[in-house]
Amino acid sequence: MVQTALWPDRRHAGRALAQQLSNWCGRPQALVVGLPRGGIVVAAEVARQLRLPLASWAVRKLAHPHAPELALGAMAPGGVLIWDEDNARSYGLDSPQRQRLELEQRQELERRQQLYGDPPLAALRHRPLLVVDDGVATGLTVRAALQSLRQAEPNALVLAVPVIDRRVAAAIRPQLDGLVALAEVDDLWAVGAWYQRFEPVSDREVLRLMAAGNGDRASSAATAPRKERSDPI
Repeated sequence: MVQTALWPDRRHAGRALAQQLSNWCGRPQALVVGLPRGGIVVAAEVARQLRLPLASWAVRKLAHPHAPELALGAMAPGGVLIWDEDNARSYGLDSPQRQRLELEQRQELERRQQLYGDPPLAALRHRPLLVVDDGVATGLTVRAALQSLRQAEPNALVLAVPVIDRRVAAAIRPQLDGLVALAEVDDLWAVGAWYQRFEPVSDREVLRLMAAGNGDRASSAATAPRKERSDPI
């Protein structure tokens, strides 16, 4: 069966999502937390519509070395590390391979935290957090992000996404104070199938959206030349 896209792009999905979150508009101390890179595009539109500040929260997928789209785990700040043990074993991921993946992705996680200006956990403490991504398929990266953000003891932790796998939604709802999804679907195999355009998002675009969302900020990170990764995650 051919999947029919619901949104032209991430920005349009963000606008539609914001309409379902009107009770967050101007909420005191609330923060929209986007998951880079694609989730930042959706989150920036949500933050703009709801008149809320925007923050990034880096999280990294741990993929099979020979199949970059195959998620076997995820990591997030605060020492959070999640493995899909059944899949990791079935695809023959041994301990040395795991260690190499962890080291590589931890370096990229730290690079993004610094470049995007992710806030320290202390800055999120006891605040309402609206976590936004562009979609949830396996749920590994979102689970890692939520587990990480829980360390800040927010007074509300809500996940908002355009599309999410139905089984994943059922599994993570108990960890949340709320889940807002425009579409809950069976067997979500590719988030991009729900968008007409689902291009990779660059570091430059993330920095532009963060600056636009929070006002013009002088940042050497935004102007200094850096080697940029080409992966779309």
